[in-house]
Amino acid sequence: MTGKSTLNIRFDNTYARELEGLYIPWTGAPAPAPKMLLLNTTLAEDLGLDPAALASREGLAMLTGTAMPEGAAPLAMAYAGHQFGGFVPQLGDGRALLVGEVINRKGQRRDIQLKGSGKTPFSRGGDGKAALGPVLREYILGEAMAALGIPTTRALAAVATGETVFRDAPLPGAVLTRVAASHLRVGTFQFFHARGETERVRKLADYAIRRHDPDLDGRADRYLAFLRRAIARQMALVAQWMAVGFVHGVMNTDNCAISGETIDYGPCAFLDSYDPLAVFSSIDRQGRYAYDRQPVLAQWNLARLAETLLPLINPENPEAALPAAQEALEEAPEIHAAEWRAHMGAKLGLARGAQADEGLITGFLSLLEGQKADFTNSFGALAPALQGDQTRLSGLLHNAEGLEGWLTSWRKRLEQEVGGAEDAAGRMAAANPVYIPRNHLVEAALSAAHEEDLVPVRRLMEALAQPFTRRAGFEAYENPAPDNFGPYMTYCGT
Repeated sequence: MTGKSTLNIRFDNTYARELEGLYIPWTGAPAPAPKMLLLNTTLAEDLGLDPAALASREGLAMLTGTAMPEGAAPLAMAYAGHQFGGFVPQLGDGRALLVGEVINRKGQRRDIQLKGSGKTPFSRGGDGKAALGPVLREYILGEAMAALGIPTTRALAAVATGETVFRDAPLPGAVLTRVAASHLRVGTFQFFHARGETERVRKLADYAIRRHDPDLDGRADRYLAFLRRAIARQMALVAQWMAVGFVHGVMNTDNCAISGETIDYGPCAFLDSYDPLAVFSSIDRQGRYAYDRQPVLAQWNLARLAETLLPLINPENPEAALPAAQEALEEAPEIHAAEWRAHMGAKLGLARGAQADEGLITGFLSLLEGQKADFTNSFGALAPALQGDQTRLSGLLHNAEGLEGWLTSWRKRLEQEVGGAEDAAGRMAAANPVYIPRNHLVEAALSAAHEEDLVPVRRLMEALAQPFTRRAGFEAYENPAPDNFGPYMTYCGT
């Protein structure tokens, strides 16, 4: 099946309509034998889409890029990016297509994008396809982050294409359907700024403002205000990553979304034992995107966005806009610190972590680091310890010098909180997940999927769908990796 289909989806494609010249209209490659692997029915219904129709022959054709329904406007977006500090002036959607935009049941605009749908003019010699493993990995990780309450792109569907893609070995091909508030990136602005196309940067910025910050539309200071909003969103996002032990692994500017959503789950991973210098990505040889460096690199990426906006902030003299932009960027560390204190404080039972609580938070992290203790389980053991059962915590930190002193200080601090231990325990239960996408479990599920067994994937996702609720039958999903697992290394899905 090629060309158009009669699938009934109500599209409203503002990017295609308003930003001509900032993309290339394109179509996907035919998929010889598409087969639905995973379909997010809840998300489909939220988008006003019929899950049964998506699983139909015509639905599978759209979800692989083979044939598009009326109203779709498939296109490859242009963007550039700093990759590990080096600027690449042309990247773009080399294996992705923006199918179109829909309005969900809450009135929110959402992109529908395919990843792995074939070559585009931005493919730079690649085949434009995706292998099964990276597609399922992004599906699992993105949905896990959504369940954790962290802003993220979502996975609508994973579809096998029925063809083989070749990487280091032949692998089954697949396409991910991704849903996002938008796919605008810092790198999108860099693409046109690097070419000196200021009017296109302006057009893009005005579009981004209308889409993400409509209250700023028309204001004389809208570009500087937009920069401040982007800074606030990104720094808050990274604080949430830190609070669950997430390491993105490839925080290039083309993977930094203007919306403040987590985007592009390539060589990412979650901490087992706490290590502030943890790096999992095989290509991050200098530790640029290590766990503890993520706030600094987020600010670095936002500085690159600021550079593109200077000619808009002050068209007559862009250099004169530098002090205002610099002032906005200098606020980023404190924005992150305040968000980090709030999230990490909640993990300790605090209603709102204050600056004076930083020592309490870092003191506990130091105990974890010294013992190589499990990050998630150690925080999870605090609520029972507060209620008098220190068994789990002592087992995780059995040799930690200073634990009893820290516990004394912590309990004393909680006495200052309204509601006492009961309310503190409730805050901890809401902030400390029981289940995260443990790296060994993700890898085991992907290995099974390559043998055409999706049961482990579905079972893992069942656990991750309610990450804060301990449930019988899911005990194995709480456990860190066995000693013979690792050192763990992740790879980009290209």
